[in-house]
Amino acid sequence: MQIETTILGNLLQNEEYTRKVLPFLKNDYFTSNAEKIVYGTVNDFVTKYNSLPTKEALSIELQEVKINEEEFKETMELLDEISKDTEEYTDLGWLLDTTEKFCQDKAIYNAVVESISILDNPKSNQGKGAIPEILSDALSVSFDPHVGHDYLDDSDDRFDFYHRVEEKIPFDLEYFNKITKGGLSQKSLNICLAGTGVGKSLFMCHVASACLSQNQNVLYITLEMAEEKIAERIDANLLDIAVDDLHALSKDMYDRKIENLRKTTKGKLIVKEYPTASANVNHFRALLNELNLKRSFVPDIIFVDYLNICTSSRIKTGANVNSYTYIKSIAEELRGLAVENKIPIVSATQTTRSGYSNTDVGLEDTSESFGLPATADLMFAIISTEQMEELGQIMVKQLKNRYNDPTVNRKFVVGIDRAKMRLFDVDQAAQDELVDNGQEDDKPSFDVATNGKFKKRDFSEFDYE
Repeated sequence: MQIETTILGNLLQNEEYTRKVLPFLKNDYFTSNAEKIVYGTVNDFVTKYNSLPTKEALSIELQEVKINEEEFKETMELLDEISKDTEEYTDLGWLLDTTEKFCQDKAIYNAVVESISILDNPKSNQGKGAIPEILSDALSVSFDPHVGHDYLDDSDDRFDFYHRVEEKIPFDLEYFNKITKGGLSQKSLNICLAGTGVGKSLFMCHVASACLSQNQNVLYITLEMAEEKIAERIDANLLDIAVDDLHALSKDMYDRKIENLRKTTKGKLIVKEYPTASANVNHFRALLNELNLKRSFVPDIIFVDYLNICTSSRIKTGANVNSYTYIKSIAEELRGLAVENKIPIVSATQTTRSGYSNTDVGLEDTSESFGLPATADLMFAIISTEQMEELGQIMVKQLKNRYNDPTVNRKFVVGIDRAKMRLFDVDQAAQDELVDNGQEDDKPSFDVATNGKFKKRDFSEFDYE
């Protein structure tokens, strides 16, 4: 198989590869007309729809290309060839290196041909002076456009970076704003860790409601509960009515409350349900495109409920990989989606079985994967005990924080109203009790000095008397 057909085949079947190499490929790098036609059609499709075309979609698109019958026949034969399984070429590193060399060789060859043409044609619009630039451009072809930060020459950029006011989405909770220095940053992955029934979905529904109240566009992706159940929780939060009392609300009263919300917020909240373990970032990316096209909706923040029941776009279902690799892959893909769209993503993960009964939770209690803390920008645990439930409180413990020093306000208390699916600030006295219990001396269980390895620690119970 020629390198050209290998490249074209992977453009159809390997999304990660396609997104990395497509900006560097050019039509004149391909030899035959059929190769040029297929490449051009794939490039146009990805540019327009931000997703890979299927063989069937590409066949339909090719019928619209203005080519003669012979060229169409050759193109369809090539399409059949490159649509075959490319499993033997799935080593991404090899593919990228080989494709980069292909682009470099083609660029140099085309530059030499163009330079000779200029020399052979004195009447050419380009003079001999253009040759050095043509050759220089060809020699500079590289898949990495960034060659590094020049410490001295780029000092102005650094100064601007230090004094830039970062766009954030603030919480409506004081201590969450403290630990994040004002809210969630763009291009960040933020993860809530909790046991079953403690409040992962409640936390995300509350923050989603607060974001909507702040005129933000919110996308809530659920893989656990139905769209209606998530919307019900958000209704309870925003309408200030207990979930169990929503059914007793008259239609007129309900419509009035919704209309008041419509008047007080400029944002939108979309809830989208996927079956458990059926969707990955490619599905989410396609959803974003569809929402933009059909509803002119572009989210300011995305919630994924929850990370562990997503699938990986890079690792095939049923592949023989351990949970560390698989869950870390999902986290990396979600964070990549956040970076790609320049928005924060909020998700959650469950504790291990041992974490269900713990009165304190550490990173060692992360279900299935220790890989999450390495990828997340913010990771915190929600902890509940009988005592705290009686007080209408939950405790939040920082586990990983790239926004701020995680040892400051390591633990704090948040009020919880489970009936109305709300969180709220509590009196400072509740926070002071945690300080009295030595939270400032409690070091993170994930220590960079240990090269990312976890230290198993004994956690003492917290007394709220």
